[in-house]
Amino acid sequence: MSDAAACASTGVPEIEFWFDFGSNYSYLSVMRIEALAAQRGVRIRWRPFLLGPVFRGLGFDNSPFVLQKEKGAYVWKDMERQCRKYGIALKRPTTFPRAALLATRVALLGADREWMAAYCRAIMQLNFAHDRDIGSLEVVSEALGELGLPAQQIITEAQSDANKLRLREQTAAAASRGIFGAPTFFVGDEMFWGNDRLDDALDYCVSIATGA
Repeated sequence: MSDAAACASTGVPEIEFWFDFGSNYSYLSVMRIEALAAQRGVRIRWRPFLLGPVFRGLGFDNSPFVLQKEKGAYVWKDMERQCRKYGIALKRPTTFPRAALLATRVALLGADREWMAAYCRAIMQLNFAHDRDIGSLEVVSEALGELGLPAQQIITEAQSDANKLRLREQTAAAASRGIFGAPTFFVGDEMFWGNDRLDDALDYCVSIATGA
């Protein structure tokens, strides 16, 4: 789909937001994107996926931030600066990257539901501000319960074979679109990678919609 068609199909500018709950830079974008998109009148298409299989397809058995010691040391210093800049809490997780299969299956289920943004922020904060195991049933249930949602019902649905398959397909789709890291944003076929490109992606989305 062309960039213009992505906006014209609904009459509202749209951005696809591809993210992974174990990704530290996805944390920054999850905490910021809803307010920034609302300011510009942009609709978010939430696209949770698993970065691990994408990395393995590229020949990495772990995050580059773990495999490359110097890069990893820099990244956490950078995270401290970025979190201060945005006023976002940070507690470096004792496990990184942290597996979040159940949390991601729930996010996939909720991608078009009204609680999606709040749920994603809650999961990210549990991981990167409170160092909780977001892959556990206990923590995911807690996050849903704090939002006043029926945790058991949602988790049962998220763990269905159909939803598991959807997540595998979504992750394969990420790889097929050329995604190599998270967060990644798409406006039509135009790709923007990294939290530091969030504003650029949103501005481009608006420019396409308005013809500016």
